[in-house]
Amino acid sequence: MPGPGSERGVDSITMKKTARTTSKQKPAHRPAAGELLLEIGTEELPYEFIAPALAALKDQGARLLSEARLTFESIRSFGTPRRLVLVVDGLAKHQTAVVKEAMGPSKAVGFDQAGQPTKAAIGFAAGQGVAVDQLQVRQTPKGDYLFAVKQDAGQPATSLLPGILAQLIGALSFPKAMKWNDAGVRFARPVRWLAALFSGAVVPVHAAGLVAGHRTYGHRVMGGGKPIAVRDFKTYGEGLERRGVVVDPERRRRLIEEQLDRLCAKAGVGLNADEKLLDQAVFTTEWPWAVMGTFKQDYLAVPPEILITSMKEHQGFFSVRDKKSGKLAPHFIAVANIQLKDMSLIRAGNERVLAARLADAKFFFDEDRKTALETRAKKLGGVTFHQKLGTMAQKQERVTMLAGVISELVHPRQEGLKQTCERAAALCKADLLTGIVGEFPELQGIMGGEYAKHDGESAAVAQAIREQYLPRSLEGDLPKTVEGQVLSLADRLDSLAAFFHVGIVPTGSEDPFALRRHATAIVRILLEGATFKDVGRAVQKAQTIVAVAGFKAGSTAGGDAHQRLIEFLFERLRHYGRTVHGLRDDVMNAVLKVADRQALDMRDLIQRMTALQKITARAEFDPLIVGFKRAHRLVEKERWERKPVEPDRFQDATEGRLYASLQDRERLAAHLEAGRYEQALDVLVGLKPAIDAFFEAVMVNAEDPAVRGNRLSLLKEVDDLFMSFADFSQIVVQGS
Repeated sequence: MPGPGSERGVDSITMKKTARTTSKQKPAHRPAAGELLLEIGTEELPYEFIAPALAALKDQGARLLSEARLTFESIRSFGTPRRLVLVVDGLAKHQTAVVKEAMGPSKAVGFDQAGQPTKAAIGFAAGQGVAVDQLQVRQTPKGDYLFAVKQDAGQPATSLLPGILAQLIGALSFPKAMKWNDAGVRFARPVRWLAALFSGAVVPVHAAGLVAGHRTYGHRVMGGGKPIAVRDFKTYGEGLERRGVVVDPERRRRLIEEQLDRLCAKAGVGLNADEKLLDQAVFTTEWPWAVMGTFKQDYLAVPPEILITSMKEHQGFFSVRDKKSGKLAPHFIAVANIQLKDMSLIRAGNERVLAARLADAKFFFDEDRKTALETRAKKLGGVTFHQKLGTMAQKQERVTMLAGVISELVHPRQEGLKQTCERAAALCKADLLTGIVGEFPELQGIMGGEYAKHDGESAAVAQAIREQYLPRSLEGDLPKTVEGQVLSLADRLDSLAAFFHVGIVPTGSEDPFALRRHATAIVRILLEGATFKDVGRAVQKAQTIVAVAGFKAGSTAGGDAHQRLIEFLFERLRHYGRTVHGLRDDVMNAVLKVADRQALDMRDLIQRMTALQKITARAEFDPLIVGFKRAHRLVEKERWERKPVEPDRFQDATEGRLYASLQDRERLAAHLEAGRYEQALDVLVGLKPAIDAFFEAVMVNAEDPAVRGNRLSLLKEVDDLFMSFADFSQIVVQGS
C-alpha cells in the first residue's frame, strides 16, 4: 500500500533528440493531509459486477493518485447494490515537490569560443522554459554537458482531484454497460448521484452528466427518500446506517453468517454452505435480514440436487439439512434486503414463489421418468454438438468407442469394466433432452445418473454417468469410481481430439470451449485417479476415431497432430507440476523432452521430475551438468563417422576409465525399469569424476581423425546414457 512520500512524480518534458530527463524528489516529509470520500450512487447493480468494480476502483484510484504525486496512507473501497465508494485516508493536500533535470547539448556545442550561447543552447533553454543564463554545466562520463534544472513545487490537491476523480469514474468498465442520458457515458446502471469530499469540502467532480455534492441517499425503502448530508466517512457511514444501509460488504457478510447460524440453531438444522450464494446475498442487499421458510414434505421425493438448485438458481435461497440424517430438510433461508417488525409477509411471499418453482421441478422430474434414457439417446441426432463436429449422437458414439479402449488400458482383460463403461457412455448424453436439464443445465450428468438408476441400469453405470463431468473446476472433486474416471477421460479426450482435428485450438487467453480445463482434468485424473502407461495410445485412438468420422480437417490436423495434442497435455502437466509439486520448469522440460510420446505414464513422469529436482540440490550436481553439457554440445556440433567405441584406439588412461564407467548402463537400466529414479540418478552422478578427468586429460578434436571420431563416439555414449533419463541440457545450472 502506498505511503507518504513513497511516490516519485516525473512530468514528461519535450526534449530535442540529444536530450534526456531525470527527476529528483525532495526529502520525504509528512505533508498536510486529509480524507477523500467518493460515492457513485446508482440504480441497483447486478451483484456479479460489484466486487470486480470495487477492486478496480481501489486499484485505479491508487494508480491515478500516485501518478499525480499525491501521497496517501491507505485506500479502501466499499459498495452495495446502489453505491460504489472509495475512501482515501491521509491524502496529501499538495503534490510532492520534485526537481526536474534535463540534459541538453554538450558545452562545446552550446557555447562558442567566446563563451556566448549558440542556437543549440538558446533552443534548449527555451524548450525547457528557463533562461540561458540559468543553464548549468555538469561533468558526465561523456564530458561537460548543459543541464536545465527546474523546481516543480506542484499544485494543491483541490486543483487536481476533480479531474482525477472524473477520470476514475470514466475508467470503470463492466461486462455489460448502458447509456441513459445525453452525457453519453456508459455504466453498468444509470448513475443517479455523486458525492465527493476532501477534508470536508466538496470536490466539484463533473461526471455522467452530474456534479458531485455532499449528499447521499439511504435504503430505497427504509431510507425515507430524503438526502443525507455528509462531512466525512464517519458521518457518511453513521448517516447511512440510520437510513438502512450497511456500506461495508464484509460487515454485511458477517451479519448474514450470524443470522444464518442463529436461524439454523433455532430450527435444529444444518446449513448447506455455499460461498457463491453467500456472495450473492452480500451484494444484493444493503440491509440484510435472513428469514426461514418451509415447503411441503412431498417435494422431498424429488432428488435433493433438483431442490437445492431450484432454490439457489431461481430464488437465491439457502437450503438446509437434517442434522441427524444429513438429508435435505423442508426449509429454506432467504436473505431479504429489508427488516420489518413483522417478517411474516416476506416469509409467506417467498414460500409461495418457491412452491411454484418446486412444483415445476417436480412436474419435469415426473415427466422425464416416463421416457427411458435409451429412448432419449436415439434422438440425440437432433442435437448439435458443434457445427463443424456434427451431432451429440455422433459424439456419444465416439465416446463409447473410446471408453472401451481406455477401460482396457486401465484394467486389461477385465471384461466387466469395459461393458459397464461402454454402456454408461452409450447413455451419457441422453439427459440433455430432459426437462430438468433444460431448466437447470448445471444438473446434466447428475440427472442422467438419477434417471439411469430409475431405468434399472446397474449402480456402476448410473454412478459413471453421474460423475462424467467431474472435475467441474480446476480444484473440483474427481470421479470416485473407476467407471466414472474412464467416462470422464473418454469424453474430454474426444473433445480435445475433435476440436484439434477441425483446427479449433486455444490461442493466448482465448479458449471458448474450455479445452485447457479439459486437458487439466485429464492430467488430474491420470495422476490422482485411474492410471495407465499408454496415454499416447489413447490419444492416437481418439484422433483416429474423429478422423474416420469424416469431419473436415483444419490446420492442426496434419501429420504432427498427435504431437500437438501431446504437447498440449504436457503444457497442463507442467502447470500441475509447477502448482502442486513446486517443480522447476527446466526440470520438467528435461524429462518431457525425452518422454516416449506413445507409452506415456503421467505418474511416472512426475516421479522422474521429482527425483531429478531433488538431486539438483546436491553440490556435485552442477559441475556434473557442466561436464555433460560440454559433451552434449560436442556430440551435436561435430561431424564424424558414428562407429562403436574402439578401446584399442584409446591414447590416455582417462578414456579407458570413462569407457569402463559406462558399463554401469545395465545397472542404470534396471533402476529405471523398477522406477528407482533416485538410485538411477546416483549412477549418473557417479560418472562425474571420470567425465572431469577425461576433459582435463585429452583434446577431443585430436588431429588424427580416427582418434577424434573414437572420442566423439565415447562422448555419444555418455550423452545417450544421460538421455535415457532426461535431456540434461535443459537443466539450468544454478547461478549461471
